[in-house]
Amino acid sequence: MSDIKQIKTSPNDHRQYRHLTLKNGLSVLLVADEHATQSAASMAVAVGHFDDPVERPGMAHFLEHMLFLGTEKYPESGEYSAFINQHGGTNNAWTGTEHTNFFYSINADQFEASLDRFSQFFIAPLFNKDLVDRERHAIESEFSMKLKDDVRRVYQVQKETVNPAHPFSKFSVGNLKTLSGEESELRQELLHFYQQKYSANIMTLCLVAPQSLDQLTSLAEQYFSQIRNQQRTDSYADVAIYLPEQLQKQINIIPLKEQKRVAITFALPELERFYKHKPLTFISHLLGYEGKGSLLSYLKESGLANNLSAGGGVNGYNFKDYNISIQLTDRGLANLDEVISATFEYINLVKCQGLQTWRYDERAALLKIAFQYQEQVNALDLASHLSINMHHYDIEDVIFGDYRMDGLNLAETKALLALMTPANMRLQLIAPELDANKKAAWYHTPYQVQAISQQRLSIWTNTTVREQLYLPNKNPFIIDECIARPDKSNYPVPTVVAQKPGYRIWHRKDDEFNVPKGHLYLSLDSAQAAATPKQAALTRLYVEMLLDYLTEYTYQAEVAGLSYNIYPHQGGITLHLTGFTGKQETLLELVIEKARERNFTQSRFDLIKRQILRAWYNHSQAKPISQLFTSLTVTLQKRSFEPSRMAEILEEITLDDLHAHVKSFYEKIHLEGLVFGDWLESETHVLGERLERILSLVTTPSRESSRELINLSSKGTLLREIPVSHPDSSIIVYYQSDTATPENMALFSLLNHTMSSTFFHELRTKRQLGYMVGTGYLPLNRYPGIIFYIQSPTCGPQLLLEAIDEFIADFTYAVLQITNEQWEATKNGLVNQLLIKDSSLKVRSQRYWSSIGNKDYSFNQRELVAEQIKQLTRADLIKFIMQRMRTKHCDRLVLFSTGDSHHEQVPLESDKMITDLRAFKQESAQFEY
Repeated sequence: MSDIKQIKTSPNDHRQYRHLTLKNGLSVLLVADEHATQSAASMAVAVGHFDDPVERPGMAHFLEHMLFLGTEKYPESGEYSAFINQHGGTNNAWTGTEHTNFFYSINADQFEASLDRFSQFFIAPLFNKDLVDRERHAIESEFSMKLKDDVRRVYQVQKETVNPAHPFSKFSVGNLKTLSGEESELRQELLHFYQQKYSANIMTLCLVAPQSLDQLTSLAEQYFSQIRNQQRTDSYADVAIYLPEQLQKQINIIPLKEQKRVAITFALPELERFYKHKPLTFISHLLGYEGKGSLLSYLKESGLANNLSAGGGVNGYNFKDYNISIQLTDRGLANLDEVISATFEYINLVKCQGLQTWRYDERAALLKIAFQYQEQVNALDLASHLSINMHHYDIEDVIFGDYRMDGLNLAETKALLALMTPANMRLQLIAPELDANKKAAWYHTPYQVQAISQQRLSIWTNTTVREQLYLPNKNPFIIDECIARPDKSNYPVPTVVAQKPGYRIWHRKDDEFNVPKGHLYLSLDSAQAAATPKQAALTRLYVEMLLDYLTEYTYQAEVAGLSYNIYPHQGGITLHLTGFTGKQETLLELVIEKARERNFTQSRFDLIKRQILRAWYNHSQAKPISQLFTSLTVTLQKRSFEPSRMAEILEEITLDDLHAHVKSFYEKIHLEGLVFGDWLESETHVLGERLERILSLVTTPSRESSRELINLSSKGTLLREIPVSHPDSSIIVYYQSDTATPENMALFSLLNHTMSSTFFHELRTKRQLGYMVGTGYLPLNRYPGIIFYIQSPTCGPQLLLEAIDEFIADFTYAVLQITNEQWEATKNGLVNQLLIKDSSLKVRSQRYWSSIGNKDYSFNQRELVAEQIKQLTRADLIKFIMQRMRTKHCDRLVLFSTGDSHHEQVPLESDKMITDLRAFKQESAQFEY
């Protein structure tokens, strides 16, 4: 039955929408997108870990895993994922507190066949008893992987310090302990949970495809009408998340990573009913302000804090945990009460002076423009997002709800602000040097709960606003109306509009996405940027100092939808500006002017230096596989260095060193730029002349910096062990192409595409080697490559390498068994994935900029690669595997770490171990570009 309510859409949205409710009560949103090359589906079920039986924590998550492993109609456990992958798609799922979301994308011509498979998850899953034990080990691997994750560790403390009668207190992930017992009994419990909880009337389905709404209606009815409606109406316990005695508490938590942070938390009611006016969005807009006079500006100037965010925190059916989260300096930690006093003063300032209509209207205007010129997202993200929105908004607002701000509702806003008091507060303090007297379950996080004294509460309750704190003036960057110009582009791809020695600017006027936005990329190459670890450390320090210095001056522009980022790369630094074109040039001028000032103070230098050091030292606490990924680029790229090595050098660096580095950095510069979007060619010429003038004042022209990559040809199997302290072992095996041609790009990407789902199914699902298991197509400095990676709680690196080699050896037989139809479908799947239409101005700008970086100046590399893929035969793939991957002496790099629990296993050893990285990089032949 179709819903007569009109769904409000953006004027910039070409898609058509229809809502209907099937006879079984399933709520369905259909999206017809004639431009899409991929289709997508997403099912959101109002069941999450809050629904777990008390005696079975992790059951909802376990169920999510089991639904992928076969249905009555399609019993093979890996069939669904293999089908999606073969036809150019991706699939995933997540389990949250109150919802579980399943979603996938696929080539449009296979949409109906995929819906037949997907719908069976919710009609007739098998819950094969033989797979129960295997999949609970997968849950255990996922749990084990995050044991050292501070986010999870802190989250668990929060769960332990709330009302134990509230479902938020439950352990959400599950592991072997919570899912223990006989397989047959656990399967029965799983079946019971599924039959009791999964019901059509609490599910929302979104389908996105290049088909008519009538065709999609027919598909929805055909494949999803058989889902049973259990008429589920049960609700969660109506109990407060905090008992009165759990408020006015300070919870000290000791993290593994070096960090100092305080979260000032207020217990608020659930927020869904407020979505039309968004009072909390408005409050966060004021509290999170970063310009002059703001709370953050004052805390930074006082040396108490580096960062602040307002508005985070968990939320659910009857609560919102509202956080003002502040990243503290050492001084801020020592003067915590001063930080909290200033915070309450600013809250009082908002209560007394902030509730003005014009301030609300500024925030609303930004959302109005963002909605008016809403940029399209890909089919997968759209389907997933809308299926969740269907649970939270009226159906007519399923798209508009995120942007809707109907005017300042003083009663709602005052009611929420009235709850932001010391009496209704908890403090969560995170720092390594705190005292603790408890350990959290599951993640063993040390913590301590202390009552906040009446004296402290009294001081924070009776504050007088200090003169350094004040609310912002009207934002000069906000534009009420902006219209994309109708001018057509003169060229199908970017062209060079300005070029001189040391300088080149590309431009293209967008004439497709119809948004008054632009993307400006400016890359400054300098030979002094990263030739040594010291230069690389200094360049990173310069970028962070610059971003910190600019914040106060540019925050109003950021708020108004004009954003920028500055980031270091192998050859120098890149500035990326994006936003509405009307004021983009003003922001660029401001950024360049302030960047040239470089008024870096000793106090900010000391703080930012410590911040970077903390991030680099903390890298040793990251997941083992993450550390290996960093080490892979460090091992192979001449101008990349280990975080620990750069930290060692940064410790000794002074403010004078930084100033000297910046001076030498700018002595010789090569500028490469791209201007894309609602910019005319004449405007780009003017911009180019201005940039050239600015550059001539500070620099002389230079060539591009080289970006060298280690050439692994004729080196055989090289091993490098990365020391990591973690229970799990991890491994990456990398094969490198010896040429950067479209032929080899096609070969390596097709090899990865053909292997990926089988590798995952064999080594993760069947052999249960770990949760993080996969393959990837990895081009480095334009050279194609393929990687195999595993993080494992059960096996050491020697066994993991044997498993990968065994898989590669057997894979030639798997390729031989593929039918011609399957082979062609696999190739078409990858070609369609490669040629997928750019969904937005942002996505296209990234592709253009990436092409320039890869010296793909015709902007047709992906088309050339697609043509090569079409010509590849199974014999080509088998020949490559036999010659380059199955020989005893194949050229490759193996990075690994040995888990704390695997030191008793046979170690991975070789006479080709890289023990001195610096010497290895100096002595090795290199590709240059």
